Amino acid sequence: MDKLSPQFATQRAVEAVWRIEAAKLIAGLTKMTRDVGLAEELASDALVVALQQWPESGIPNNPGAWLMQSAKRRAIDQFRRNKVMSEKAMPELTHQAELQEQEAPDYDERLDDDVKDNVLSLIFTACHPILSADARAALTLRLVGGLTTAEIARAYLVPEPTIQQRIVRAKKTLADAKVPFEVPRGEERLTRLGSVLEVLYLIFNEGYSATAGSDWMRTELCDEALRVGRILANLAPDEPEVHGLVSLMEIQASRSNARTARDGTPILLLDQDRSKWNQILIRRGLAALEQAATLDGLRGPYALQAAIAACHARAGRPGDTDWKRIVALYDELAMVTPSPIIELNRAVAYAMAYGPEAGLRVLEPIMDAPQLRNYHLLPSVRGDFLARLGRHDEARAEFARAAGMTQNEQERALLLKRASGQA
Repeated sequence: MDKLSPQFATQRAVEAVWRIEAAKLIAGLTKMTRDVGLAEELASDALVVALQQWPESGIPNNPGAWLMQSAKRRAIDQFRRNKVMSEKAMPELTHQAELQEQEAPDYDERLDDDVKDNVLSLIFTACHPILSADARAALTLRLVGGLTTAEIARAYLVPEPTIQQRIVRAKKTLADAKVPFEVPRGEERLTRLGSVLEVLYLIFNEGYSATAGSDWMRTELCDEALRVGRILANLAPDEPEVHGLVSLMEIQASRSNARTARDGTPILLLDQDRSKWNQILIRRGLAALEQAATLDGLRGPYALQAAIAACHARAGRPGDTDWKRIVALYDELAMVTPSPIIELNRAVAYAMAYGPEAGLRVLEPIMDAPQLRNYHLLPSVRGDFLARLGRHDEARAEFARAAGMTQNEQERALLLKRASGQA
């Protein structure tokens, strides 16, 4: 057992490196090969090589650069064998493959557009209008968010084979159409902006509340979504929804240090130590929300959600929260983008402002919504309302049902604890 421990530790380290570096790696390879499917395949091959070699050789000083070098070499070998590499691209790959392994990777060199960020270019490429909205989101979550097919399927509440088919078809469509790897300009950029914002928020949410695994949060995904969001805010300063999304992510991220106990157990919003909230991120979020408000146009869904988050951020104590203001904002949000998820959150706001019976009334119309059939937060929220009404047997049944639905280990443990009446 002791002999296996170092190998197991190295494997965990390799997996951690992959989660951090995968998006940049795939983006850099897509820039070189102009084929997102091939880029992902080359990146995955490099990961396999790392899993084989690093337990013996040790983890290199710059693992991201090592993975990039390995992937480049495999690309050159493959193109040489197939004789499909263009004369223009071959010298670039050959030159970069000869760099020292420990040299820091330059993922952003010589981009042709006005934003020198390969990950942002990858997102805009994956959000090309030639793809359906569902395909854009699935592909970006896979390539940039690093989510597995199963995780994306859970996020969208659809069968896993459906997501797999969407991703495969999307890669083929982009390759067949020879879609350029770039951040587009002008009207084309604005056309894709909505899809880009959507997938950025999905990536952030996966980091904020992981759908599966042993960790409640995946902070590297939150950090990457925020980083790209801030770039977008500079790229499109006149778009209120860009600032609205940045505001929402900044304020949500400000709570990260207060959201888990030392053992990883989740701490719900009303139980968090607000002195641990990051005031710098809150100030940045409020400033972005103010910027969104100064721009013309009706408030969109991100700006409205940011305004809701700001109500929590401004409350020094849970009891200071302006729940009636939050209800009004959710009512507006439900008119702008009606959905069962919005209604679920709206029910929580009504319960906090007007009592659990009011929450149950809002919840009732969506109890049989097909989109929420396997969504664990529906029975979890209903269980909370029932518990507050003293209907404890019904509440425990709902918490147990929710625990059976979630794939996150920390969340399951919390729900089972509530089902047993211990929390």
